[in-house]
Amino acid sequence: MTTPTAVEAAVARLADAQKTRVPCAAVRDLIGTDDLPTAYAVQQGLVQARLAGGVTVVGRKIGATSEAVQRQLGVDQPDFGYLLSDMDVSYGVDGRPISMSTLVQPRVEAEVAFILAADINPASEDEITLDLVRAAVDVAIPALEIVDSRIENWDIGFTDTVADNASSGLYVVGNEGRRLEEFEPRDVVMSLTINGEERSAGTGAACLGDPLEALRWLAVQAYRFGDPLRAGHLILSGALGPFVPFAPGDRVSASISGFAPLTVEFEE
Repeated sequence: MTTPTAVEAAVARLADAQKTRVPCAAVRDLIGTDDLPTAYAVQQGLVQARLAGGVTVVGRKIGATSEAVQRQLGVDQPDFGYLLSDMDVSYGVDGRPISMSTLVQPRVEAEVAFILAADINPASEDEITLDLVRAAVDVAIPALEIVDSRIENWDIGFTDTVADNASSGLYVVGNEGRRLEEFEPRDVVMSLTINGEERSAGTGAACLGDPLEALRWLAVQAYRFGDPLRAGHLILSGALGPFVPFAPGDRVSASISGFAPLTVEFEE
């Protein structure tokens, strides 16, 4: 069994990499390659430290939902992380360049996000059905997630990315949402361009078959961890295509059918 000291050492390693913006060695030497409870304990350590600094939890993100991203990361299952208030750079949709001052090795991906109108906290796990999570959604909105890794060269195994808050960085969401009565998330088509050149493409069905199925998966995990999804939470449901690198000064645009294009620029 992994010791608390190993968890603390992994938290310290990742936190230092974030603070210095110098990538660190993977943490699987400390926590192993298949001990998910310990990996999530490291994630919680990082999140709690940031909460102590005054930020708040605003939602969750689901990672590695598409086969394309799983191949990129060398993993075979999804994971989840926390969205914190200081990760929101949606000011970018209004034309203000997005700061890269906190990023280490960023990549960008496009996805469908959900804002919840109700808690997903039933009496039993068996009640967390697709119909239940659909009914809990207020609106769906387009999103760009700027994923990041504190681990050098993205040399990560599954426990590494889980520990590193599911390789979270920043996120951008659009200004206008759509209710699920109006469209089906699994039917969307996505194209992501950088400086006008298409760099990634995919569909809603690439996200665990349906972004709503990804939301159901997350709701089950959150219930099991004793930290259920709450009304008002923003949920990034997972990439619709491969994530891609970008550079300072780049202009990134995501077109997801049913929504206005989502375009941002990054600071030089």
